[in-house]
Amino acid sequence: MSGKTILVWFRNDLRVHDNEILLEAVKRSEQIVPVYCFDPRYFELTRYGTRKTGALRAKFLLESVASLRESLKQLGGNLIIRSGKPEDILPEICNEYDVTEVYHHREVASMETDISAIVENALWKKQINLKHFIGHTMYHKEDLPFPIKNIPNDFAVFRKKIERDSIVKPCFDTPNVIRVPKTEDAGELPGLHDLNIDAAELESLEVNFTGGEQEGLLKLNELVFAEEPKGKALKNSMVTSRLSPWLSLGCLSSREVYWAVRKHKPKHAANDTATRIITELQWRDFFRFMLKKHSNTSLNEIEPERDLTEKEQVAFGKWMNGETGTAIIDACMRELNASGFLNDKIKQYISSFLYKDLEVTWRAGAAYFEEKCVDYSPASDWGNWAYLIGGEIMSSSKPLTAKSEEIAEDFSIKRWFLEQSALN
Repeated sequence: MSGKTILVWFRNDLRVHDNEILLEAVKRSEQIVPVYCFDPRYFELTRYGTRKTGALRAKFLLESVASLRESLKQLGGNLIIRSGKPEDILPEICNEYDVTEVYHHREVASMETDISAIVENALWKKQINLKHFIGHTMYHKEDLPFPIKNIPNDFAVFRKKIERDSIVKPCFDTPNVIRVPKTEDAGELPGLHDLNIDAAELESLEVNFTGGEQEGLLKLNELVFAEEPKGKALKNSMVTSRLSPWLSLGCLSSREVYWAVRKHKPKHAANDTATRIITELQWRDFFRFMLKKHSNTSLNEIEPERDLTEKEQVAFGKWMNGETGTAIIDACMRELNASGFLNDKIKQYISSFLYKDLEVTWRAGAAYFEEKCVDYSPASDWGNWAYLIGGEIMSSSKPLTAKSEEIAEDFSIKRWFLEQSALN
């Protein structure tokens, strides 16, 4: 095999549009080897009895990986799918295809960065370089008006400075064609049972989201061309939250959303829908940069990870099952359990109740969200918890609670709320 071969390691960037590692690999090599690994560490149980990936999240992931494979095939490529730890799998694939370099997008959460370090060490033993790219944010780190260590802890200050002094770069081009080596065994997409999940679980759940790049782009198109309500913008639960499942796995890029909104969504006033969408994208960036700035150290210092007390176990169980006796909280939890989705306002509401009213460690709640929320993202979810638990990590300029009447305005929650009220 002649020429340079680059392996593209996909993780939370399951798309071909605005994907720097894919474009650069195509430009700088004769052929590429796209790979996705179903790492068993993401399907284990936590110390709180929750799963790191629940049924709805797993379904969405499987659909997203299948969609990525199809997108690559349409460009002349393919996606090698393997189950196992990437530090074991990637060196083997590198040997098989004479790979000279591996590209991937850098992560910021502890588990992801630890895995990257293990993979880097495994590749280095084979004298293969793991090249890191930054591709999960709307604003590139190098375009910020301050280094990561000096990012303001207050979002309002952060937003003011980036809007004044930073730019959002154009999206990267999508390759016209992808060249891959002949592959005897590209691998089959695993089933739910292979991920330690009973497919029968889905029968009792509301499946409202389909994973994948094409589905994400379709939802973006629907959002930017949605008719503006007369006199006011779309509600928070109806803007970027609509796209959060696809943003979390990188089926959509934040830049793609930003430029679509700027191009197609007319501006009417300071609180128009376009502004609110962009503000929510800025929040996603802020949380990611803050996790990079503080890592997990500051959160550990405030409240180290620990087992639940007996009292916490009882309270946590009632919270998870929607049996706290507080009707609106129970309505929200039942909605989460059934659909795998709550908008940020509602998640902040039930998080505050767990931590402040039930006095259960935030880590148990974070673990439960990781299992249940289709749009789970370590940076965004941990960012919200950081605001809630306080300390010097971030200054809270974002309200974390709402009145029960405001929460009940969401139709699906209102349905549960009325049912609960009738029962009581």
